[in-house]
Amino acid sequence: MTFQPSFPEGFLWGGAISANQAEGAYNRGGKGLSTADIIELIEPEDRTSMKLPFPGRQDIEHVLDTEEDRVFPKRFGIDFYDTYKEDIELLKELGFKTFRISIGWARIFPTGTETEPNEEGLAFYDNVLDEMHKHGIEPLVTLSHYEIPLHLATEYGGFYGRETVDHFARYAETVFERYKGKVKYWITFNEINSLMMAPYVGGGLIPDVVPEGRMLEATYQTAHHQLVANARAIEACRRISPDARIGCMVIGMINYPNSPHPEDVLAAHQDMRNTLFFTDVFTKGGYPSYMNRVFAENDIQLKTEPEDEELLRNNTIDFLPFSYYMSAVSAREETTGEKAGGNLLTKLKNPYLEASDWGWQIDPVGLRTLLNQLYERYDTPMFIVENGLGAYDKMEEDGSVHDPYRIEYLKSHIEQMKEAIGDGVELIGYTTWGPIDLVSFSTSEMSKRYGFVYVDRDDYGEGSNKRSKKDSFYWYQNVIQTNGEEL
Repeated sequence: MTFQPSFPEGFLWGGAISANQAEGAYNRGGKGLSTADIIELIEPEDRTSMKLPFPGRQDIEHVLDTEEDRVFPKRFGIDFYDTYKEDIELLKELGFKTFRISIGWARIFPTGTETEPNEEGLAFYDNVLDEMHKHGIEPLVTLSHYEIPLHLATEYGGFYGRETVDHFARYAETVFERYKGKVKYWITFNEINSLMMAPYVGGGLIPDVVPEGRMLEATYQTAHHQLVANARAIEACRRISPDARIGCMVIGMINYPNSPHPEDVLAAHQDMRNTLFFTDVFTKGGYPSYMNRVFAENDIQLKTEPEDEELLRNNTIDFLPFSYYMSAVSAREETTGEKAGGNLLTKLKNPYLEASDWGWQIDPVGLRTLLNQLYERYDTPMFIVENGLGAYDKMEEDGSVHDPYRIEYLKSHIEQMKEAIGDGVELIGYTTWGPIDLVSFSTSEMSKRYGFVYVDRDDYGEGSNKRSKKDSFYWYQNVIQTNGEEL
């Protein structure tokens, strides 16, 4: 007899966007500048790295002083601020059960330090959430998706400063109170482990606040404060909205050893800890023992408060949300070889995998393996909140967009999700990244498209902004209608 796994009834199919990549209206409605608002378009010839991965105060001031000569695509996004009704109606037609958005923190507290929130910002998200409920779509809301108020970065070094924990806690409580009953699923931080690779993007950390030679320590200090902020938000959510469920998101990464050489296997195991350190803390309620050696060998002395240990212990997550785009190959230090491209992550190329237009290696089976590893380790419900293929799409003369490569990518990953469910993994939902084309996080370009809906806008903000359905729109619509049975 052949075993046929299936998706559970009530599975949450949908898609995900972020405020800073979609909304636009960066200076309207009382919004303040965020750390994302000073990230520029990266031209093709400069795409080996981000232009501002780690800016100092002078860099930020220089960008703001010369902004008329620069292109900031995240400032205009896809005008979701004005088109949210039209866009949510399209998602309803797609059949979405859930839609992941983020709240722009600087839209609620423009500098992050105010004691009273910006009512116009709060009202905007009221309207978005009401529109989702009108169409029967369950909101999944992220508090901080690769942005914090810019003032908190220049004033405190973002979450490096303990003060930012208090400001975040006030912000979280404000939105929990405001949207109580409207939001059942919350995520505190987007891809919190990205901080270790991109400290400015992940935590607002700038070099000015870091003592010379103490960057690794400062990064872990920032991580500690974010983990404490996560715990405080969980505590507030359960107090204010006890029926809600809350999690903290990581970049889901699986690391393969480059060979059976024991040191390659060890390297893969240690690289996995870049993810597991964070998930261990917010699922198990404390720092894992392996971090003692990391801190000792790197002379890292974290500054903590007496209440931190109890906060972490008593406020663990309800579900584990993660993104999955690729796997990685780990090897001992002396190993050389061709590197694979990746957003924040560059490892050895896996010769058994194909890659996207941006060099991201495609590994659907790795998703099944990762789901099993995480579930076996934590016995916590899983939620894949980002997965998708960034590609160059072409609109034909008749307005159609044929994207069989995207359909094949998503189909292969959904198949492996179903297999993981058959393995016993409790998977509660799946939100593809960028169901409507939006500005890329890594390069701030529109050319890198993920959506089921094409947006007529280029890297410089030019175009009609018209929405058009791609072939994948109708494919995913049928996937949802059949609860994943027809792929």
